[in-house]
Amino acid sequence: MFLGSFTLFMLAIGLLAPIFVFVVECGLAVVKPAEKKPNPEKTQRPTLAILIPAHNEALVIGDTLAALLPQLTPKDEIVVIADNCTDNTVAIAANRGVQVLERTDDTRRGKGYALDYGMQYLNKNPPEVVIILDADCKVSANTITEIACKVKKTQRPVQATYLMEQSLNPTAKDTISRLALLIKNFVRPLGLASLGLPCLLTGSGMGFPWTVLAQVSLAGNKTADDMQLTVDLALAGFCPIYCHQARVIGRLMENQAAISQRKRWEHGHLEMILTHSWVLFKQAFVQRRLDLLALALELFVPPLSLLVLFWLTVSLAGLGVAMVENIWIPLWILGIEGLLIVSAVLLAWAKFGRDHISAKNLLAIPMYIFWKIPIYLGFILKPQTQWLTTERDEPLS
Repeated sequence: MFLGSFTLFMLAIGLLAPIFVFVVECGLAVVKPAEKKPNPEKTQRPTLAILIPAHNEALVIGDTLAALLPQLTPKDEIVVIADNCTDNTVAIAANRGVQVLERTDDTRRGKGYALDYGMQYLNKNPPEVVIILDADCKVSANTITEIACKVKKTQRPVQATYLMEQSLNPTAKDTISRLALLIKNFVRPLGLASLGLPCLLTGSGMGFPWTVLAQVSLAGNKTADDMQLTVDLALAGFCPIYCHQARVIGRLMENQAAISQRKRWEHGHLEMILTHSWVLFKQAFVQRRLDLLALALELFVPPLSLLVLFWLTVSLAGLGVAMVENIWIPLWILGIEGLLIVSAVLLAWAKFGRDHISAKNLLAIPMYIFWKIPIYLGFILKPQTQWLTTERDEPLS
């Protein structure tokens, strides 16, 4: 009996670290005013190239390029890497007047290999800055200049705000999914930036100094290629920083495609926690680097739904122990943790999400969390360890 109580107590204490990090990030984003928008003209715009890996993106690549081209100067270059495409991606991109590289390899497939192919092409005449965008993204006005100038000024990797567009008739679950991405990709990085701390790369809207990106290998097909790149660059001395003024809008998939998309994201995150968070913690102390410690803590926070599920499971066990053994300390700790999580989510929604997400939609949060259970069970039974392209639905009009 004592062993059970002690185990619950240790689990409750163990949950404090990721919950504390999550709550502090959200709290800082809410109470700290965003920095004033800088004037990019104060930093001379560097020469840049935009790499766009694309696998069968004929439905969206034309719109992506149409929104992107007006932001470029004659010195800029767009390189679309058509990776193992079997549709009209190549023709559509070529008709927009951009450089198109065709790549066919049945064994080495995935975003990382496509980006590595693009880097080999750029190596002939390297730009000062490389920006990586997904083929289905809408780039907000002035975003390219914001990213490029911040990269040049800091000589560090830069991550733009990467949010998701919603379908025309979203379900409550879709809306909560959008809120989860808003907290992960905007609120939490904003909180970190308020302290001058680094953030994780999120896959699209990423800018790099050429001299920095050329030091790491992009080739590979890991599910969490963006997190892997974050770790590689951080260990090399170049922790990414957040640029909230720049904004890139991707698209959440629907139905079965949404499950596949989420599975790739969350299995990749869990894999990185198990395999790389300890590396960052170790090097943070060896190198005495606060930025590595902050990044390790950020990576260590699991997906919010999983964090809540784990907290709920331990809390139910704690309730049973409290009723049987009359030991209430673990349950009191867990109760405070639950209150902190709920408060952080509600504050983030009230500050940044209430204009797009109604209070009524928040009632769907439990349904959304339980919808994710098969994804987490899948990580235990059959984890996804390679980057796989999600089949695309029809684009939004």
